Amino acid sequence: MLVHIVMFKFKEENKKANIFQAKQMLENLMGAIPSLRSIDVGVNFIDADRAMDLSIIAVFEAKEGLDAYDVHPEHQKVVTFIKSVVEYSKASDYMRE
Repeated sequence: MLVHIVMFKFKEENKKANIFQAKQMLENLMGAIPSLRSIDVGVNFIDADRAMDLSIIAVFEAKEGLDAYDVHPEHQKVVTFIKSVVEYSKASDYMRE
């Protein structure tokens, strides 16, 4: 299994609404993208300098599943929205046995 983790730091403008919309959009990918086995989307509640605002943990069978997810039109809609409302993001991918 491949685990794909992404954490987002949102811009201050409309921050709460944008986080909520991004969360909904990401959760809606489950069932829409065949290679996506699971997705967990969480909103941060700790106020700390190192904290990120929204995190996802997505699971795929293999790297090919992540590759299919990456270019899927439904995922690309989410990417377009998120890129317009975040300052930056961090990602990590690893294989889980």
